[in-house]
Amino acid sequence: MTKIKIITDSASDITMELGKELGITVLPLTVMIGDKSYVSGVDFTNDQFYEMMDNYEGVPKTSQVTLFAYKEAFEQAYKEGYTDIINVTINSQGSGGYNNSVMAAEEFFEENPDAKGKVNIFNLDSRSYSAGYGYPVIEAAKKAEKGCSAQEIVDYIQDWIAHLSIFFAPYSLKYAKKSGRIPSAAAFVGEVMGLRPIMRIEDWKITTETKVRGDKAIIPKLIECCEKEQIPKTPYCVVYGNDLTIRDDFIKALTQKFGYPPAEVFQVGAAIAINAGPRVAGLIFKAQR
Repeated sequence: MTKIKIITDSASDITMELGKELGITVLPLTVMIGDKSYVSGVDFTNDQFYEMMDNYEGVPKTSQVTLFAYKEAFEQAYKEGYTDIINVTINSQGSGGYNNSVMAAEEFFEENPDAKGKVNIFNLDSRSYSAGYGYPVIEAAKKAEKGCSAQEIVDYIQDWIAHLSIFFAPYSLKYAKKSGRIPSAAAFVGEVMGLRPIMRIEDWKITTETKVRGDKAIIPKLIECCEKEQIPKTPYCVVYGNDLTIRDDFIKALTQKFGYPPAEVFQVGAAIAINAGPRVAGLIFKAQR
């Protein structure tokens, strides 16, 4: 009998609570603030992390899920009788997690030769961040519960990844400037002029799509970017940080524009907040390509 285990990491912004509810194993990233390390999603809430980050003059750093942690997760799933393990990782060009998972699978089968033919491990590189893979992982868990085959679920995730587009905007350039994602001089000039970059994440890369002037222009521009590229009537997701007004206004505007609400709403965790800041808005959808 087929039994499917879904695994991902905490940069997917799937909460530990939702992970438990859906049977998803969410492997936490380690966050380092100064000389102290914390387990993301365990040692602090997102809101607590935003406060810690704001009070810290340096730049917090995240540490990838280790080879050992992946191998341990695979071994546990095998012991529990899972026949298929589907693991979806953070963007491989932004973290070594994917490579660690691939090596962990190789070591797992070397150390457990009896597992060959009994369990399949699918390691998938999301090419993205946050809800970009958090959403299809949630859907994958639901499909497993409904009895879909492992290959059907893998095909679904890969199709989503192949068509995925993410647009997001930080409401302040303070954190991008600190992290180095935007050159310091450009960040300073942009802040003074009231410019806000609209960023795109697609096929592993983060680029600046365009710029708008003032906070009020962010949501309309994000919706415009989505409207131009989205496959009509397909699910989309919203991401936000610590500003509930931004979240609620965004959801209202999107629902009015497209005629249906977002499929899921994600609060960004450490992996995104470190670079974009806690006051952020983003939109995830399937693009026509």
